[in-house]
Amino acid sequence: MSVTGQPDEYFTIRARERAEIKVKGSRFVASVAPASGKESAVDFVNSIRKEFYDATHNCFAYRLGALGLNFRAADDGEPSGSAGKPLLFVLQKFAVSDLVLVVTRYFGGTKLGIGGLARAYSQAGESVMELCEKVTVHQTKAVKVFCVYEDVSTIKRLLETYATGYEEEYRDAVEFVAQIPQSRVKEFTDSITASTNARAGAVIV
Repeated sequence: MSVTGQPDEYFTIRARERAEIKVKGSRFVASVAPASGKESAVDFVNSIRKEFYDATHNCFAYRLGALGLNFRAADDGEPSGSAGKPLLFVLQKFAVSDLVLVVTRYFGGTKLGIGGLARAYSQAGESVMELCEKVTVHQTKAVKVFCVYEDVSTIKRLLETYATGYEEEYRDAVEFVAQIPQSRVKEFTDSITASTNARAGAVIV
């Protein structure tokens, strides 16, 4: 965990997925998609509403950011707390963020009750989440490193230890731009100084 309280990494999903279950005649179609922010989450919800325009309900939850603190859940006419919150709990259970989950319901004629609805929405949400491939989102800072050619091998060893990725450019001196996990930036820059007797320099971009 970095000094800002933000984790160095968290998880989202790679791509859209869909699953469907039936409970006592009602169809529950679960659709999930990555979301870069609130606008893209809302756009996805609206696209599902258009696709399933004749459905009884299109309930949803989204969770955004490294800690998932930007979230919303909506019951879309179902009894309060029977749909949106269970879907949000599914996202928390799978420990993912930056995504939106919509469950579309076609009423089958049998009332499920609040508890039955909550279980059905949870089951639908979990069924689609189980199809998803998780991917890691790295919370990094860009650090620019300058060094002479004699120190390149030393710098590269440090980059292999600390960086999630880097680019390099060779001119009169050598320049690296490295992506360093937030919590390790000071440790990295201190190591650059110590390992090269202060010949190399590092600045946060």
